[in-house]
Amino acid sequence: MPTSPAPTDLRQEPPLKRPSVLRDTAFLRLWSGTTASGLATWALPFVLGLAVLDRSLTPAGLGLVLAARTAGFLVAVAVGGVLADRHSRRAVVLWSALAAAVAAPLLAAGLGRSLPLMAAAAALAGAGQGACRPAFQALTAEVVDAGRRQQANAAMTLAVRVSALAGPALTALLAVVLDIAALLLGIGLLWLVAALVPGRGVTGAPAPSAERASFRAEFMEGIREARRHPWFVAGLAALTAVIATGYSATGVALPLISRDRYGSEVVLAAATTAYTVGALAGALLIARWRPRAQGRAALAGLAAYGVAPLSLMLPVHPAVVVAAYAVAGIGIELFNVPWFTATQREVEPGKLARVSSLDFMLSYGLAPVGLALIAPAIGAFGAAPVLGACALICFLVPALAALVPTSRHFSRAAPAERAADGGR
Repeated sequence: MPTSPAPTDLRQEPPLKRPSVLRDTAFLRLWSGTTASGLATWALPFVLGLAVLDRSLTPAGLGLVLAARTAGFLVAVAVGGVLADRHSRRAVVLWSALAAAVAAPLLAAGLGRSLPLMAAAAALAGAGQGACRPAFQALTAEVVDAGRRQQANAAMTLAVRVSALAGPALTALLAVVLDIAALLLGIGLLWLVAALVPGRGVTGAPAPSAERASFRAEFMEGIREARRHPWFVAGLAALTAVIATGYSATGVALPLISRDRYGSEVVLAAATTAYTVGALAGALLIARWRPRAQGRAALAGLAAYGVAPLSLMLPVHPAVVVAAYAVAGIGIELFNVPWFTATQREVEPGKLARVSSLDFMLSYGLAPVGLALIAPAIGAFGAAPVLGACALICFLVPALAALVPTSRHFSRAAPAERAADGGR
């Protein structure tokens, strides 16, 4: 006769509470490296702008150098995605960050002496930046378990926003005691931190393959993996549309409107600061908030960027413009953090870097196109119609993306399956 189970066997064990990701040494090392790379990426155009003020670089030269960096980024982000899925993500981070570190002294050597050398060094810096981005995304999925990735991604974006907020003042202070060449070498040191500090991942690393397909075949395999997730295709289309229109329109129109309508640069500075502060608030909120329909909530946050160009259309009080930019900042992080987390959760681990590279290629790649087209459009049609069209696109395209069935949760799986897998 079978015995009855003991009473303790009938009780359901309480779920284990995961420790904060901020107490995880492996994550903190990865966070430090990612933060250093983000700060170095932000600092380069700012320092080169100081070089223009210092007359060691012409405005035309600045444009050429920044264009070379963008070209290097776009080429290397695709290559880096394939390499990070073929080999160790840690190794790709190491060598790409070292390439960017080597570019810094070359930029310093060419400053005021050789514009071609500076352009080549900027392309190398952009290549290092582009190659490490998908590798960092995939490495996060290896270092952090699924249940803590949203918190981890929020911590990453918080570091980026704090750098953007405090970086200009810090760089300006350093420029008082250091020349431009020394600041460029400091950027190289940041890239060395990004190269050397992160550790190896412990889970989810791509399995080695006995036979390797061609580079093109592996890249196309990443595209097929992305298309297997309709929510990803829809969300990426929405993100690209918002960056190419709303972000570009406000980047071009805000300085002009601040000067011509409000008579000073105060509105420009206040709105830019409000956007960063709003993004900080959004990252803090989404670190713990789990909406029931997370994908649609994220797309609603993305659509909120439309209030920024909308606020610039009419002669409203400057406080309205500042508040609109704060709302846009909150919304962009309500999208970014769940977006990165869902990609790390849903995409097959061995193809994660390639899918992430598609994200960066389209969203970053079309931004310069938008910036180049917005100014002529404003000149031809006027600011109000262009800003209105951009605001409409920002509202409409994310709303259409939200209608894709799998966009509700940024997942092809049912909620119960995601919960069982630790994704919630």
